[in-house]
Amino acid sequence: MTNRPARQRLLSEQRAYYRALAPDYLDQRLDLPGGGELAAALDAFRPVGRVLELACGPGTWTAHLLRHADEVTAVDASREMLAIAAGRVPDGAPVRFVEADLFDWAPDRRYDAVFMGFWLSHVPEERFASFWSLVAAALTPQGRVFFVDDGHRTPEELVEGPASSTVRRRTPDGTAYRIVKVPYEPAELEGRLRALGWAVAVRATGGPFFWGAGRRSRRPAAER
Repeated sequence: MTNRPARQRLLSEQRAYYRALAPDYLDQRLDLPGGGELAAALDAFRPVGRVLELACGPGTWTAHLLRHADEVTAVDASREMLAIAAGRVPDGAPVRFVEADLFDWAPDRRYDAVFMGFWLSHVPEERFASFWSLVAAALTPQGRVFFVDDGHRTPEELVEGPASSTVRRRTPDGTAYRIVKVPYEPAELEGRLRALGWAVAVRATGGPFFWGAGRRSRRPAAER
């Protein structure tokens, strides 16, 4: 049984970590094989129309989405990240930035596509189903979803052991934070999504990265 107060503290610490990391986030990229395949897969997916970007961070993917989308709504819990993201898109770009905790937020409109860049692995496993209900609620009936992520965790991060999804990371000044990092395997993730009524193909790259693309195959049980 999940200790709810403890989990809330962990999620609060995760938000604090990304707020503190914001100025240095772009220097923390994983220099590992396979990363270049992600952008190619997103271009092949072509997120057209109205697009929702969840956990946009410093806008690493926002400009890329604008290559295809008519408009983008980019949501993040960190105002520091959002400020960086806003400064990285061209003036007048059709982007709406929203500061919100994704575990306590509901979309105010429907989207043709939902995109997540390196966010899904930070969703606690016990919130997996409810998070995907949020994604479903954000999509039009024919809406599609695309995500990129990785299962990379260093031995130094595994302070609670490899079986735990809680890891410890440090900001450049050495401050330690606990965050969620679920090390999904593509086949396992694809199966979990199928059980929730999603037809999403999850594909591994040549390194620790993976991407997924698809749509709902049937209505989730909560909507029946």
